[in-house]
Amino acid sequence: MAAPFSRVYRPLWRIITTSALNRGVRNVSSSRQQWSAQNVKPAGAASPWALHGAVCLQRLPAVSQDRSPIEEEFMELMHQMELERSLLSDHELRLLEDAARMSRKQEEDYDSDEEEEDYRDKEIVTAQDLEDIWEQKLKQFQPAPRSQAVDEKDVSSSERCLADSLILLVKKHVGSQKLWLLPQIQWQTGETLRQTAERALASLPGADLTATFLGNAPCGFYKYKYPKDIQKEGSVGAKVFFFKAVLPSHKHLPLEKNSFAWVKKEELQDFLKPEYLKQVRRFIMAL
Repeated sequence: MAAPFSRVYRPLWRIITTSALNRGVRNVSSSRQQWSAQNVKPAGAASPWALHGAVCLQRLPAVSQDRSPIEEEFMELMHQMELERSLLSDHELRLLEDAARMSRKQEEDYDSDEEEEDYRDKEIVTAQDLEDIWEQKLKQFQPAPRSQAVDEKDVSSSERCLADSLILLVKKHVGSQKLWLLPQIQWQTGETLRQTAERALASLPGADLTATFLGNAPCGFYKYKYPKDIQKEGSVGAKVFFFKAVLPSHKHLPLEKNSFAWVKKEELQDFLKPEYLKQVRRFIMAL
């Protein structure tokens, strides 16, 4: 007996929709697998670039900058305006009072008994006496020197140019060349890039420097290729990430002259290569 019509009938729109969806899912899945196979690198593949952490160590100014001629003129103008608009101080009022008392003593009708009644059992110290005492103390005062007893051209000393900000440079061997660079060292597995930069500063020979690092994120980046004579298989060059740090004090022992240098921002061009200098200047501010 033939099966009823209602059992074998399927709507045409359902058949078309189901087959199209199935084909679409299969196509999307297969294309995603092909893209993954082409673009995802194996997990164990080593990068041809070596990572380095570097530190931009700055010694901040210890004294203020010398004033320019226009700043000197403006300062004198402001002092004159403040003097003209100000009221008399207590000391100036006392000077006027002492001068009036001396003028009264010179008058013919001066009554000394009445004057002495007001100052009985009191030690009379005039305002002029105070000024004389202050003048003697001022002569004994010795201000701190604005410069240390070091040669300003001695770049190994961190006490040169106290009114400027200085940056620490080190001389490193790169292949057969000796180049001036910011202190840097290669990254090791298990440490952060900031820890690498801290290790770069701590590993400097003969330099006992305690610095304060400013943040955990790099402030700059530089990439360079190794010279051909030191390139190894699978090693192309280095990627350097810079971190900022400052010295809490300018009093440190001089470093080795031929290996370390404390230089101003405008002196960097005498030490660094042009391409390296271009990247370093982006994050160094002359404070």
